[in-house]
Amino acid sequence: MKVEVAVSTASTLGESPVWCDRTRRLYWIDCREPALHIHDAVTRDHRSHPLPETTGSICLCEDGSLLAAMTTGVFRLSADGAVGERIATAVPNHADNRFNDGRCDRAGRFFVGTMNDRQRIPTGVLWRLGPQRDFTALVDDLIVPNSLAFSPDNRRMYLSDTHRHVIHAFDYDIDAGALSNRRLFADLNGAAGRPDGSAIDSEGCLWNAEYAGGRVVRYTPDGRVDRVIELPTSQPTCCAFGGVDLDELYITSARQRLADEQLAAQPLAGALFVVRPGVSGLAEGRFGG
Repeated sequence: MKVEVAVSTASTLGESPVWCDRTRRLYWIDCREPALHIHDAVTRDHRSHPLPETTGSICLCEDGSLLAAMTTGVFRLSADGAVGERIATAVPNHADNRFNDGRCDRAGRFFVGTMNDRQRIPTGVLWRLGPQRDFTALVDDLIVPNSLAFSPDNRRMYLSDTHRHVIHAFDYDIDAGALSNRRLFADLNGAAGRPDGSAIDSEGCLWNAEYAGGRVVRYTPDGRVDRVIELPTSQPTCCAFGGVDLDELYITSARQRLADEQLAAQPLAGALFVVRPGVSGLAEGRFGG
């Protein structure tokens, strides 16, 4: 599998890639230098729009807009990055928490985690934002929630705690938006990398970006490592399927906290990469509110 540079950005913390199958655009963010990036796969045009706050994740909406989970709440964005109404206020169970990874299920709900942005302590919570704008806490005692993804049959949800080096799986009831039967899916303790953002393919396998590990790993539904994509940077952050046939895997990356000599050795750190993995993905869920 050949890894190519899709867009040679130098994001401090590139995150949350989302493919819009309607417009053939890939959206992603720079969390730390807040900006919305837009890559048009037809024209190859790339644009970026500054955002006013640290932003943990984005998702698509049914009406063509986006949601952005920022420091002070979840906001509506236009398809070109203009900040609109606040959909939900941040839920400050801890004063130092901010929003992090998020993803929509296929019933129009936005799941988003919070994390402590000052200390690596377990004040994080996984929240569910429903189409009626109701906010519900589902999982607590999280340090850095990531890797949100839903199986093709909507019966399983994945969630990693990056700082604890583990990925968990839950049974998922899409009718109720409810989680149960939490169990360990993958344990990366002792590995070089930590489990960051993920994407699901059409065969139900989980593609996970290993932050500080310089690779993306494909797990089968029973937790076995199936394939590994080695990258030219140590900090991949998340991945998403895109392209006309959803057969391209886009991978965001970061350059934060890399020393000068590391940056010299990793000139592509912070870029957006793309690879054809030989399997297709699934269309993203869209917020229904």
